[in-house]
Amino acid sequence: MKPLFVFLIATAAWAGDRPFLAPFETAGEPAAHGRIDQLVFDDWKRVSIQPANPASDEVFLRRAYLDAIGTLPTPNEATKFLADRDANKRSILIDRLLERPEFGDYWAMKWCDLLRVKSEFPINLWPNAVQAYYHWIRTAIRDNVPYDRFVRTLLVSNGSNFRVPEVNFYRAVESRDPQAIAQAVALTFMGTRAAAWPKARLDGMAAFFSQIEYKSTTEWKEEIVFFDPNKSSPAATFPDGKPARLLPGQDPRAAFADWLLAADNPWFARNIVNRMWSWLMGRGIIHEPDDIRPDNPPANPELLVFLERELVSAHYDLKHIYRLILNSQVYQLSSIPRTGGPATAAHFAAYPLRRLDAEVLIDAISQITGTAEDYSSPIPEPFTFLPDDQRSIALPDGSISSSFLEMFGRPPRDTGLESERNNLPTTGQRLHLLNSSHIQLKIQQSATLRTLVQVQPGGKPRDPIDRVYLAILSRYPTDDELKTVSAYFQSVQGNKWPAAVDLAWALINSAEFLCRH
Repeated sequence: MKPLFVFLIATAAWAGDRPFLAPFETAGEPAAHGRIDQLVFDDWKRVSIQPANPASDEVFLRRAYLDAIGTLPTPNEATKFLADRDANKRSILIDRLLERPEFGDYWAMKWCDLLRVKSEFPINLWPNAVQAYYHWIRTAIRDNVPYDRFVRTLLVSNGSNFRVPEVNFYRAVESRDPQAIAQAVALTFMGTRAAAWPKARLDGMAAFFSQIEYKSTTEWKEEIVFFDPNKSSPAATFPDGKPARLLPGQDPRAAFADWLLAADNPWFARNIVNRMWSWLMGRGIIHEPDDIRPDNPPANPELLVFLERELVSAHYDLKHIYRLILNSQVYQLSSIPRTGGPATAAHFAAYPLRRLDAEVLIDAISQITGTAEDYSSPIPEPFTFLPDDQRSIALPDGSISSSFLEMFGRPPRDTGLESERNNLPTTGQRLHLLNSSHIQLKIQQSATLRTLVQVQPGGKPRDPIDRVYLAILSRYPTDDELKTVSAYFQSVQGNKWPAAVDLAWALINSAEFLCRH
């Protein structure tokens, strides 16, 4: 149905000879911008790895938007940034992105994955509690609540799951057995899989959560979560082997929180900065990011220690760590490696090519085409009503989904493991993008795309093509691409809309669009 050559122009720009590939990278060696770069540059020298070239402005723009707020830049935003000659424009853009409302949406989505925010089986929070819990999480991220305060609140709160939403942390675990709760705490806030611990060690940590009680109320699906001092508890032992000395009537969860949040705790700061590095760089300094253990050492121990200390000294300001990483030259490298083999990924010598998250991908397609998505819930309730302009990254409930999200690897939010999200491409995904009426109709019926390809009075013939490229790839076409696409447009007699549909379809199906790069 589609001319093959139109599809090929979307990926042709990836081909070519080293050492420089426009428009994806810039000439010249990477230059250190700060301590992160110094530590990683020293590591490259130690292992004899040549890093990728710096990323171009076009690549950085798109990458920063997708990584920081899970959203594509608009054509106007892309045009303005690419025309800006300010030497500090990248840092200025990063600061602006960290203050956008989409920042709260996107990172709330990430945290809802870890915290298992879901109404229905097997995490039966129920819709009313999910709504309250989600909005509490998103507000905390939007307001940049210090991370230690965020975690302490989750660990020690008591009250109604509707009115004290953070108590849903203890309800969003499949089992209410203290051992299961201890494993969820260890995974989420220590980045370690406690199921593999010796039984005595796990039992010692589980004792901190053995006096949690749950009580129903007369309100439908409301539940009170509270510390019950009258409930018997075994002796509690911290994960480092030290026994807990609790005062009579003291909530052992508070004692555990004091231990966990201490500045010298070997797990707390390390876990979150390692996760943040993994979220932005595609791979943890300790990999997998939720599998911290003695026999899984960090690829760059000095880098991990630096980020830990930065977080503590910044009073657990997570945006400070985001800002450090996003401004680093390491983050701003091209995705085209100059050294082959797995060492490039392990030592962060090129930005990793990764398919977009399911939610980000469908939001991007919907933004480009000006269309909306339909979502459904296994047990529809009044609380699950969604507005027509609902974005996938802002879905509050893991039970509210769509066939697209399920096909493209959105996590089920059953375990809190990072590996629940699957961004590996499949044949079914490719066929859906290439052939489904879902994607075809979004493009063919798009009033937004029709506006983009309209020839404006006094405009240039290339303007419609430029606008489509800016909307989909956040860059202008290369000379070769422009030549090929212009010739194709000219070959279509009369109405140019079918040619514009073909172009949009080709670009949406390109690796450049489907991946973070």
